[in-house]
Order: sequence, then C-alpha cells, then structure tokens
Amino acid sequence: MQQRDKLYIGGQWVAPHGKGKIDVLSASTEEVMGSVPEGDAQDADAAIRAARQAFDAWSQTSPAERGAYLKKIQEGLKARGEEITQLISGEVGMPLKLSGMIQVGTPTATFGLYAKLAPEFEWERTVGNSRIAREPIGVVAAITPWNYPLHQIAPNVAAALAAGCTVVLKPSEVAPLNAFALAEIIHEAGVPAGVFNLVSGYGPAIGEAMVAHPDVDMVSFTGSTRAGKRISEVAAGTIKRVALELGGKSASVILDDADFASAVKGTVTACLLNSGQTCSAHTRMLVPESKYDEASKIAVAVAQGFTVGDPFGGEAKLGPLISEAQRQRVRGYIEKGIAEGAELLTGGAEAPAGLERGYYVKPTVFGRVKPDSTIAQEEIFGPVLSIITYKDEDDAVRIANGTPYGLAGAVWAGSDERALKVARRLRTGQVDINGGPFNLQAPFGGYKQSGNGRELGVFGLEEFLETKAMQLKPAPKAA
Repeated sequence: MQQRDKLYIGGQWVAPHGKGKIDVLSASTEEVMGSVPEGDAQDADAAIRAARQAFDAWSQTSPAERGAYLKKIQEGLKARGEEITQLISGEVGMPLKLSGMIQVGTPTATFGLYAKLAPEFEWERTVGNSRIAREPIGVVAAITPWNYPLHQIAPNVAAALAAGCTVVLKPSEVAPLNAFALAEIIHEAGVPAGVFNLVSGYGPAIGEAMVAHPDVDMVSFTGSTRAGKRISEVAAGTIKRVALELGGKSASVILDDADFASAVKGTVTACLLNSGQTCSAHTRMLVPESKYDEASKIAVAVAQGFTVGDPFGGEAKLGPLISEAQRQRVRGYIEKGIAEGAELLTGGAEAPAGLERGYYVKPTVFGRVKPDSTIAQEEIFGPVLSIITYKDEDDAVRIANGTPYGLAGAVWAGSDERALKVARRLRTGQVDINGGPFNLQAPFGGYKQSGNGRELGVFGLEEFLETKAMQLKPAPKAA
C-alpha cells in the first residue's frame, strides 16, 4: 500500500491545499493499492509559480548540463526498475514481463535518448545575415494518461527539460503512483528546485486550472479526443501552444501478396497489446475479400492463444483492463458490434471463466465488419479486432482513411516497396511496414482528430522550442 499525502512543488514535498484523497485500485484485484492527494486549483497555481520562478535560471543552463541531469534520471529509473514494474503492473494490469520491457524499459530509454540529444542538437545556426536561435518555450503543463503512464510521461518531461523548459506534471488519477516514484528520482538526481513539479488530482479541477493559467506557455496532453477538444478551447483564452496526442482507430492493411500468417499474427498482436488499451493499436484489419476465410481463421487462432489472467502469475499474455468503467465501455462496444450485424468469431462480452475479480475481458475478434459501423469507426480501447474486407488497393486506402482518426497503422505486402507506396497514401502519422518495430527516435503523433504535434526523437524536442531570428548587420564590403 502506497499512501502519498504530499505533492512535489518547488523542490520539496509539500502538503496539498486540497483536502481530499484519490484511491488507486489494482486492475487485477479491484483492491485499493494506494492513494494520492486530490489537488485543486491552488495547488496548480503554486506549482506553476514555482516553475515560472525556476525558468530563467534553468533555461540558461548549458545543454550538456541538462543532458547530465537526464542521464542521472535514467540511472535512477534503472536502479528502481523492478519496483516500478511491480507498481505499474498493479495499476494498469499489464503482465509483469511485458511491463518491465515496455512500461519501464521504454521510458528509461527515453530519458537516455534526450540525455544524449540535448548536447548534440543544433541550437543556433546562421541563415544569410540572421542568427537563428532555438529557445525553450517556457513553463510546460504536461497532462498524461493511464494506459502507458510512465512511458507517456517520459517524452514530455525528458524533452521539455532537455529543451530548457520547466514542467508541471499532472498524471492520470487512475494510475498516478509511478509518477511519484519518478519525482523522487528527479529529486535525488539534484534537478534544481522548481524545474520539475508534480501535482495530482482530477482533470476538471486541477487540469483545467493548469491549462487556463496565464503563466503556462505550453500544454502537452495525451488522452481522449473529447478531452483534447476541451483543452484546446480553454488554452485558446491565452493563445498558448497546445500539443495533443489523442485517440486512434488504426488500420492494418494486408495486401494480397503479403505473408498472411505473419501479417495476421502481427496485426492481432498489435491490437491486443496492453489489453487493447493502446492509442495506436491496430484495431481494424483490412484484407482482400478473397482472403477473408484464411485471415479470419488465423486471427481467431492467434487471439485464442492470448491467455487472460493475473499479470503477476507468469503465464498470462493478457491482463485486465484498467477499471470497471473501462470494462463496461468495452463490453458495450462488443454488444453494439453484435447488434449491428458483425460476425463474432471469438471472445464476447462475458467475463473470462475463472476470473471473478479483476477487470478482465476476453480477446474478441469480429468478422465481416462494415467500414461505417460503430466498432469500425469509434475507439474502443479494449481487446477487440474488426476484420474488414476490401475490393482492391484503392478501396483499402479509402477504408483505412475513412475515420476521423489518423494516428498509426500498418501495411503488409510482398515487398517493402509496394507497402511503402500504399503507406504514403494513408493519412496517418506512423505506419509500420511489414512488421517494422517501434523506434524511439522517430516522430510519434497523428493527423486529423488524433491530435497535433509530435513526440520522441528530435521532433519531440522541437515541440518545446521557440524560434528566434537575430538580424545581424552585414560586414561592410572591402574597398
């Protein structure tokens, strides 16, 4: 049981102004595993004022110095890796082995990436008679989600600190405990007071106060498209920069000459990772009409191989969903799919056998899904795959682009050249080619209602920078 009763503001653990507390439930047992303070607008204001006060000095530190601090944070995460893995598996429900690699290993690597990138980045260059400088935007409010809690914190905090910004972090109230561990690591790394601040609480109370605050220069938000729209509205009052990483309904386009066994297995795996609670999950599998029977049989076999169970048990490939509310949401979509005429090939809305406690849902595959149906258009955020058939390549591209989202996707073909040709036609921010793996140095972000801005690599660093041109008087010409 981790009971946190203080917030991290101005380099100190301080008692919150808000008097409430938020219980954190284990996804697999439904029991309280900890609590955090329910901060309010005054707590947000105190954290933002601390960040503003620290900005001038921090922004003038050398990139190499900022990189050295980030390296210390990376080392702190490595040292506490096993502990934080256990914590996140409890909060989110991802099986322990996967959690260590993805939920902890990836953010640890992200801090290392920015530790290296900070001193290597081209902070100034000359264009004609102008000196172009890239400078930190200022105070950043980072509001992050619960599905990959530390992984979504890392690109914001690491890139912002590397850029010379100061940060106020509000993690999701559903999975906040890992953020408190990170704050301890940042404190132990000796990061100057006020450069990083942590507040916890609910979005409508503390999140909106952060977004509206006149001393916040930028908001970076990861979460639902609905919440992203609200943040954009509130932030418009002070014309601050807003970076949004929102929902997705990503299509995996399997062309007729693809290796179907590999393509279908890869798609199902990308759909079910983290029990489908992944914004970039490949939840629509597009196959040629003539290959439907083959694809559906493989998809069912792969999905049924994803054993559901206790994330700490060692055998499960699929853990629970994050909460009862999320489980009811996913079950509602499964029932909607059946009601709208899709073929339920495996899974369903009923609880998996023998799992009375925990927010578990069976891996579910629908076949013959209509492209305009609810389960093919809306983000479910659960372990649900829709198989959609297409007539030809143009039809596949039309279907893939036919949702409000554009975050990720995949193309599988007999050659990378053919897959790349189709990938260039997809209106989406990231496309996996024949199973190409995730790359921390590549930009991550979406088109359309999947958001704006990019995370990770040099592209993520640039999100936190302003551009200044200093016009120099040309030297007089020689006589």
